[in-house]
Amino acid sequence: MIEIIAAHPHIFWLSLGGILLAAEMLGGNGYLLWSGVAAVATGLLVWLLPLDWAWQGAMFAVLTLIAAWLWWRWLSRQVRAQKPADARLNQRGQQLVGMRFTLDTNLVNGRGHMRVGDSSWPVVADDDLNAGTKVEVVSVEGITLRLKAC
Repeated sequence: MIEIIAAHPHIFWLSLGGILLAAEMLGGNGYLLWSGVAAVATGLLVWLLPLDWAWQGAMFAVLTLIAAWLWWRWLSRQVRAQKPADARLNQRGQQLVGMRFTLDTNLVNGRGHMRVGDSSWPVVADDDLNAGTKVEVVSVEGITLRLKAC
């Protein structure tokens, strides 16, 4: 077996690359992807240019580092190009700021409740408002929505 590998080292590198890429598909973390790509590239280069085992190993290591660095560089550019994560994620009240609704109950002394979707929110306004008034959420104070008439 070792004689066959010594006589045809490109088979070893192509097989190693295939195994690493298959293992990457099973795991999916990205750790083996660039080593697999480097092994396949090494196998193709060794097929064209017969090199000593020491040079093959060095070429594999360098190609792995280059591939991982290129991936890191591309990924860091993609992350910078993305919009920042929504700071209001999982803050339902903050997501309602700027939205308009119709009151279904009267606000007495500027206080009351309003239906939003399937929940009821405590609301406060500067003035008493009648049911049917169009309102806009201007801010959130704790769990209370501050409204203004539109």
